[in-house]
Amino acid sequence: MDCIPIIYENSEIYIINKRAGMPVQGGEKISHPLDEELAKQTGQKVYLVHRLDKDTSGLMIVAKTPSSANKWTKLIGSKEVEKEYVALCIGRLAQKQGTINEELVQHGQKKNAVTHYKVLEESEIEWEGQKIILSKISLILQTGRMHQIRIHLAKQGCPIAGDDQHGNFKLNKLLKKAAGIRHLQLFSVKLTIPLKEGLRSFEITTQT
Repeated sequence: MDCIPIIYENSEIYIINKRAGMPVQGGEKISHPLDEELAKQTGQKVYLVHRLDKDTSGLMIVAKTPSSANKWTKLIGSKEVEKEYVALCIGRLAQKQGTINEELVQHGQKKNAVTHYKVLEESEIEWEGQKIILSKISLILQTGRMHQIRIHLAKQGCPIAGDDQHGNFKLNKLLKKAAGIRHLQLFSVKLTIPLKEGLRSFEITTQT
């Protein structure tokens, strides 16, 4: 396994750059999960404080001790940690900037879900006579429901490219040929966290 890039480290946490396709937590029939691989790499057990989908890549906080995990889980829950994502989507949103406030059903219960978004750019590609509009969108989560961004964007008619669970399977297949897009185009690109010296932001660029 390749080393997991560590972007920042202090006495409590690591901020790492997770690759697409890596599950964050081990379990039955799950190979090479992040929590096990990072523990091997650093020589110490690590503790998850939040999660990214297996197919989502980018920045993620991992704690070094149970007490640190408890502290940072609370910080994320209290919105003192801001998480920003970028998604490459198929289609256009009706508004260039706004908020999607739509309940999601999870574990049989309706949960409030809020996603703030801003369209960064739009482009068009053509393949075998078919035109596809692509939108690059910045997203900030106000709530953290499972697959929240993916479901919210799909319901707006602008599914994330490469999302075969909530998106457009036919167009994803076409994009694989036309643009070489082979996995979910959702990236955790920026984390702003409270440290002793004040708020500090960590940022990466996206890669398809």
